[in-house]
Amino acid sequence: MIEAIGLEKRYGDMIAVANMGFRVEPGQVLGFLGPNGAGKTTTMRMLSGFLTPTAGTARICGHDVAQDPMAARRMLGYLPEGAPSYGEMRVGDFLHFIAAVRGIEPVRLRQRLDDVVARLGLADVWWQTIETLSKGFRRRVGLAQAILDDPPVLILDEPTDGLDPNQKHEVRALIHSMRDKTVIVSTHILEEVEAVCTRAIIIDNGRIVADATPQALLAQSRFAGAVSVRAAHPSVVRDRLLQLTGIEEILVEGDRVVALPKAGVELQAEIESLLRAQGIVILEISRERGRLDDVFRMLTTRREDTAGVAPDHSVAAP
Repeated sequence: MIEAIGLEKRYGDMIAVANMGFRVEPGQVLGFLGPNGAGKTTTMRMLSGFLTPTAGTARICGHDVAQDPMAARRMLGYLPEGAPSYGEMRVGDFLHFIAAVRGIEPVRLRQRLDDVVARLGLADVWWQTIETLSKGFRRRVGLAQAILDDPPVLILDEPTDGLDPNQKHEVRALIHSMRDKTVIVSTHILEEVEAVCTRAIIIDNGRIVADATPQALLAQSRFAGAVSVRAAHPSVVRDRLLQLTGIEEILVEGDRVVALPKAGVELQAEIESLLRAQGIVILEISRERGRLDDVFRMLTTRREDTAGVAPDHSVAAP
C-alpha cells in the first residue's frame, strides 16, 4: 500500500533523508518517530508527492508518486504538518471545496460530510471561519479533509498536536476505527505509538535506526522486567533492596523505587517477599514492560558518524 525505495533528499551538501526504504502493508498503522530535524516531515512530503526526492521512489497502492501523481493522490489522504488550510474560509465551505477538488459526487458527499463532521465534532464550528478556530479545532478540520474521500491510505503528520487529552483520545479512537486502511502517523508523542500503532519506525539523521512492533521496541528497554515499588518511605525500600544480588541498578522516582534486573533475572516475587518479611508496607508493586522513551533516547543519541552506512535494522520486528 505504501512503499519507499531508496528515498533520498539533499539540500546542497546537507542530507535530510538518506536511503530510506520500507513497506507498509494493508491494515498496518505505522508510527514514524524521530527527534526534531531527523527527516520525518521530509519523508512524509516525499511519500505524498508534495516534495520531489533527490533519488529513490515512493509508491502509493502501486502508483509512483512522481511518474503517476494523480493516480497516487487519489489513493491518499494527507494531513500535513500544522494542518494548513484557508483561514478566511468557513469550515463547511472549506470541506465542500475539498470535495469539489477531489471530485466527490454530490449523491455521496452528504453521507461523507455527515460521517466526518460527526467523527470529528465539527458541527458547532461549521459556520466559523478557520482562522477563528482554536489550534485543536484547526487540527480537526485538517483531519476532516484528509479522510473526506475515504481513501485507502492515510499519511498523518502530527495528527494530535495541539489537542487536549479528550480530543487526543477521540482522534486515536478514530485511527483505531480505520483498521481497513493503511496509516502512517508521524509523531513526536511516544505514548501515541503505544496507543495506536501496530509498528514503529525510528529515524535519526535521516536514516532508519529501528523498525519493529511497539512491543519489540519495549523489550529493548533497560526497564523491561524492572520492578516498580510504591511505598511510604522509598529510601528505606531502596536500602533494603541493596541486599539482593539480581539487581543491576536501583532508581528512586518520587515515591517509587524502580529495581532494574540483571539479564535473565525475575525480581518481583523476591522483592515482594523481602519487603513483607521486613514489615514494609507495599502500596503498589508491578513489573514494567519497558519504556519507549528509554529506547528512543538510546537509538537517537548515538554519536557515531553513520555517513555511508546502510540503515541499521538491529531492532527488528519478530
